Amino acid sequence: MPSSSPKKIKLNPLQAKTLALLQVLAKDSDSSLPIPDSEDIRITRLPHAHGNHVHVGAFVVSAKDTSGLGNPSVWTALARKGLVRDNWNEDIVITSEGLALSTGLEDKFMSVSDH
Repeated sequence: MPSSSPKKIKLNPLQAKTLALLQVLAKDSDSSLPIPDSEDIRITRLPHAHGNHVHVGAFVVSAKDTSGLGNPSVWTALARKGLVRDNWNEDIVITSEGLALSTGLEDKFMSVSDH
């Protein structure tokens, strides 16, 4: 019997940016909480624009790069792909699959905050 290979998940650029932001938020104790008996993480606070940028954990991101956080289509796609839980509009939970998936953007559009 042939072995099954891991499912390849394709993300469009906005979905990838949004997932990368969620991954950073999941590592920030001011923005997330671990879920007991699970590898999933609950996002407790989404960042808000501060001028033309947004603070995401220890990073600063251009506000335009965070537009997916307010886009229901992005959330629906991420949920359909198993990267966030389906009830994202009530309780934002990034799944272990979402935490583990490399977007390739980990260091591309964020810089360390100077304030």
